[in-house]
This record gives sequence, C-alpha cells and structure tokens, in this order.
Amino acid sequence: MITVPDRRSSEMLLAEYVKSDNLREHCYMVAKAMEKSAEAAGVEESERELWWTAGLLHDLDWEQYPEQHPHQATSQILPPLGYPQIVIDAILAHAPERTGREPVTSLECNLFACDELSGFMKAVSLMRPNGFTDMEPKSVIKKMKDKRFAATVSRSDIRKGADLVNRDLAEQISFLIEVFS
Repeated sequence: MITVPDRRSSEMLLAEYVKSDNLREHCYMVAKAMEKSAEAAGVEESERELWWTAGLLHDLDWEQYPEQHPHQATSQILPPLGYPQIVIDAILAHAPERTGREPVTSLECNLFACDELSGFMKAVSLMRPNGFTDMEPKSVIKKMKDKRFAATVSRSDIRKGADLVNRDLAEQISFLIEVFS
C-alpha cells in the first residue's frame, strides 16, 4: 500500500503556499471532486486518499512560482516531504502543455477532468442565485459557448477531460454538480 502524508499535513502545506482564498477554494473543490471520482471509479478506500491529495495539491506552486508550475511542487516541494510518486505524476499530468506528460492512469485522467471544469463551474455558480443548487449541465454548456465568460478557462481541456474519463460532457458536468451541491 502506498502511503501519503495525512490530510492535516497536506492542508497545512497548502495554506503555507497558497494565500489566495479563491485558489485555496479551487484546490479544495478539486480534492472533493477527486475523492468522489475515486469512489465512482471503484478505487479501494485505502487508495482514495491519494486522489484527494493530488486534487488538493495540484496547484500548490501556482501562486508563488507561476512560471515553474507544476515543476516547483513536483521536484522541490513534495518529494522531500514524502509525497508518493503517484501523486507527483498526477500533478505533472494535469498540466501537459507545461510538462509534456499526458494523463494516462485513472488518477491522472480524473485530475485533468476535474481541474478546469471545477473552476469553470465555480464561475457559473457565482452568476446564479442558488449557486450549484438546481444547476443544470445545459446551463454550464451554454456558458462554455460564451468565450468572454471565464475566458482563461480552456474549453478544449474541459472536453478532453470528459473524454479521458469516458463520459460525455453533460455527464461529467452532472457528476460534478452532484459533488458540489
């Protein structure tokens, strides 16, 4: 069994490197999505912690080392603290345009699938009086067509992520609505 530092240690590490409330909230959202993704994928309970941890720490270095993201975290921060290679590899694979490492494993594919879409869906929720409550996939898909809305979010990465986890886009959105509601 692969061990990972406990949640409290990971949360303290996140707090040390990520000062922005919005980025910290995003990291927690992705961690929650990853935990539910692991459950949905039938991952053994003992391994789900790896998925949660990869989700929580995937943007650990984004704020302090934006040019080196995610390399600073994966080479300098996480290894000396005992984070396992499986978590490091997933963090590398969530940013293939920066690392050259495409997501392959179920953990890597799910992190890629949850990251951009979680951020986009959070932006959509802020435009709605009820947030995630009663959100419909079609409203998220409609917002994706507006290139000015959450303009920095890659629509192609969102679609690719759904493909990587063998869901159509509406299914992946519906899954995350359930996670965040």
